[in-house]
This record gives sequence, C-alpha cells and structure tokens, in this order.
Amino acid sequence: MPRALTDRIEIEYETFGDPGDPGMLLVSGLGAQLTSWDPDLCAMLAERGLYVIRFDNRDVGRSTKVPAPDLDVMAAVMAAMSGEPVEVPYRLADMALDAWGLLDHLGIDRAHLVGASMGGMIVQTMAIQHPDRVRSLTSIMSTTGDPDVGHPDPELLAFLLEPTPTDREGYIEASTAASRAFGSPAWFDEERTRARHALSFDRGHHPPAAGHHLLAVLASPSRSEGLRSLDVPALVIHGAADRLVHPSGGERTAECIRGSELLVLEGMGHDLPAQLWPRIVDAIAALAAQADGGA
Repeated sequence: MPRALTDRIEIEYETFGDPGDPGMLLVSGLGAQLTSWDPDLCAMLAERGLYVIRFDNRDVGRSTKVPAPDLDVMAAVMAAMSGEPVEVPYRLADMALDAWGLLDHLGIDRAHLVGASMGGMIVQTMAIQHPDRVRSLTSIMSTTGDPDVGHPDPELLAFLLEPTPTDREGYIEASTAASRAFGSPAWFDEERTRARHALSFDRGHHPPAAGHHLLAVLASPSRSEGLRSLDVPALVIHGAADRLVHPSGGERTAECIRGSELLVLEGMGHDLPAQLWPRIVDAIAALAAQADGGA
C-alpha cells in the first residue's frame, strides 16, 4: 500500500476506483485500522463513480505512532472521564488535520467525507475546519461530543477501558469478544470478524492506540455549535441497536446540521454488517450524486 508523507505524519492508505472520479475519504473509528472498511464495501462505493480512500489514523496500523512514554493512559482516561483537565498526546482536531494532509498529498481539494464512530467525530471536525472543501458529509454511528447524548451502555465500558492483550491469540479473542458485544445481534459474523482482527494484529498492533484515541475524544470539545454553522449536504446513519454510541448521538448530529438526512437502521449495532451494505451504499452514493450534481 502507498504511504503519504504529510507535514505532520506518515499515513498508510489504499485507494479504490478511478482517480478521475470525485474523492471519498473513509475515516475509521477508535483503535481501528483502515481494514475496518471492508474492501468489498469500498469496491461497492467505487462502482458508484467514486474514488474511495481508506487509511490508517495516527497510532494504528502502519501510520506514524505518536510517542507518549510518560503518559499513564488509564489514569488519564479516568481523570478525563471525571471532568479533570489532562494532558493528552493529541485531540480530534489534530487527527482531522492529518486527514486533510492526506487529501492534500493526493491532490484532492474537495472530497466526500465519511466517518464511522470516532471517524464520524473526525469528519465532523474536518467539515468545521474547512467547510469549503467538503462535497458531502456522512457521519455514521457517531455523536457530537455533547455529554447528554450518545452515551455508551455501562455494561460495555469495560471493553473500552481494559488494556488489549499484546499476544496475537489473546488480541484476536479479546477484540472478537468486544466486536460481538458492540455489534448487530442478528448479523454478527464471527469468521469475518476474527479474520479482520488477525489482519489488524499482523499489520501492526500498537497497544497504546485505543487509549490515545479515547483521550483524543474525551479531551475534545462539543462540535454542536460548529455543526450548526455548516451548510453542506449531510447524511447521518445510526443503528437502532447501537449500545456503544446511543442513537441519541446520531439524532443530535442530524439536528445540528441543517438540511441533513437521518437514516436509522433497525437491527444495526455499532458495526457495519454486510447485510446492510446495499442500503448504506445507496444512501451515501445518493447523497454524493446529489451534492456533485448541485456543485
């Protein structure tokens, strides 16, 4: 896979489709690598006339790892969750600038932005930073950063706070268990999930990544006011069965972005089950086509 050297970090990325088509950037969630966007799903989007880019955020996969040797991640997370000020390696705004740097490297001035979970927070931040560069915005199973919405089921907090094992089999077991707890109850695919987590480990498991990403989320301010200032074509997708980010997070996101469409999918948890790809791709591609047709 190619690697982009921006003025900030090195970013591992992969593309699908024709570079002459409108660019669509897919942004992954907390601790997740570019492999969280299944290549078949990427290909489906590319077939709709889009140049699809998926990439490793900082601290995961083969992108730059940010050193923070003196940081007690768990202590910092607990302090941040208690509302105490903490020093963090970076915030969502820094991760958003990384993504803009990748698009600059690719020569893409304006792009369709699609983000899932923390990736939704990042694309929201990207749009607030540079609304003139946004063709369309799709925020999936995400939230605005307001403390009264999008809260996780307390039963799932342990999966976020417990350190992931450093050995391959332990990592695959723990990650698969978390995916099962977070995911769509009727459509959990254990074989596909195990294969994805095995690939993630083999590409480069960086144990501090999830903690650093969680701190970036916790230390970043609410985006509601910035979202209310946007005038971009927008789609918000959320699963009705999402226990990790309550659907109220998606509802608030849609409320904030004027003119946005809210698509709530029954049975969908905090994942992108293959059974729903056709509906998800149809919705994202329709928004992109509408945005480009009106550009």
